[in-house]
Amino acid sequence: MLHFDETPPRKARIEIIPMIDVMMFLLIFFVLISTNVIPSFGLKTALPDSSTAQRMVTDQRPVIVTLGADGSVSLDGQAVPAGTLTARVQSIHQQDSRKRFVINADQSVKWQSVVDVMDALRAQGIDAITFATKRVG
Repeated sequence: MLHFDETPPRKARIEIIPMIDVMMFLLIFFVLISTNVIPSFGLKTALPDSSTAQRMVTDQRPVIVTLGADGSVSLDGQAVPAGTLTARVQSIHQQDSRKRFVINADQSVKWQSVVDVMDALRAQGIDAITFATKRVG
């Protein structure tokens, strides 16, 4: 009769290398998703080109007024009906009068639309208006 020795039971071990691989995969996945998702809030615009564009340096986040190629307007990524833009800008300006506004207009937008938004901002006493452009060269 054959007799086989029983192997002693092995202790359970936590393998750290596969766990690190999974964590690195998740980290890379979330970083890539966040860099692709965050800029897509609001309207897509093809900014006009400028060879002298400069990065705006400010201590607080500006309010971004976006004018889409289709004539749509958004304020900080939220669609705004044309008639309520002035009221929304006024409430933001009353909360913080030092707030800067950036007009982010698609290059195919009619100039009159940009001037209309500028007039709406200036009517509320806002003088800190910046135009978003894309630096070339």
